[in-house]
Amino acid sequence: MVNIDELKYDEKGLIPAIVVDSRSKRVLTLAYMNRESLALTLKEERTVFWSRSRQELWRKGETSGNVQHLVSVTADCDRDALVVEVEPDGPACHLGGVSCFEFPVWQSETRQSFSADGLMDLLAGRKRDKPEGSYTTYLFEKGLDKILKKVGEEATEVIIAGKAEDKRETVYEIADLAYHVMVLMTEAGITLDDVRAELASRHVIDHKVKQEKMT
Repeated sequence: MVNIDELKYDEKGLIPAIVVDSRSKRVLTLAYMNRESLALTLKEERTVFWSRSRQELWRKGETSGNVQHLVSVTADCDRDALVVEVEPDGPACHLGGVSCFEFPVWQSETRQSFSADGLMDLLAGRKRDKPEGSYTTYLFEKGLDKILKKVGEEATEVIIAGKAEDKRETVYEIADLAYHVMVLMTEAGITLDDVRAELASRHVIDHKVKQEKMT
């Protein structure tokens, strides 16, 4: 572990902190800390920053309620920048957005980024707007029974491909299954964070069981 006294602060005693959602891995904001605010962050297990405009400490969510609960802090190789992983209680941006980084500057026409969260946002848009000609729109219009039928069909296809030990086909069918499961999640009002939280709770339990067995 790196001691906070070993970090390299700039001439104003500050170090940049890139705040990331520990579950989605989405960058939420870029803020600054000094040694005192970092020490408070570690002690209180919530983000505490240094406001360069007000020249004072500020606890994220102190007035808005949008607290960021600390998961981890990692320094870069030069020890002059931090990645701070958090579990946010609400939007990170003072404008009300989940992230401060929501204003595209440029996007490659040949290389597209992908994330499960982005796909879930797309599915939510399909359910809300129901554009014509969309297969996803078709599923939402047909309703829960049709969606569940497709989930069952795709699960069977995964089993068949897996049994055949065909890696390429298995990957293809798993992707189909994942898509239809996410359509089901959207229909049922289940979020990726709901699933992440459930998986995380199982991870903690498994870790404890492992520790108990070792002792």
